[in-house]
Amino acid sequence: MAHKKAGGSTVYGRDSQSKRLGVKIQDGDYAKVGSIIIRQRGNKYRPGKNVKQGKDDTLFAMTAGMVKFSTKKIRKYDNRLVAAKFVSVIAQK
Repeated sequence: MAHKKAGGSTVYGRDSQSKRLGVKIQDGDYAKVGSIIIRQRGNKYRPGKNVKQGKDDTLFAMTAGMVKFSTKKIRKYDNRLVAAKFVSVIAQK
């Protein structure tokens, strides 16, 4: 009679790779043209002046300059006012 349970494969251990999301350039830091400011899923931060949003919701700089984070109230489709975070790049002269 066997005294050990059969040592088959485990059902655990299939964790996915981390996607390294988050803010890459902080408020007040310098951003070059095309540099990634935020990697995100969904619209936690919205693009402001001189910032565009990629198809995977990544925010990147369109001009070189200082990164500025701000909060603004916007009106939703059902007429509610909701605070939204915006990311802008202030161009350097």
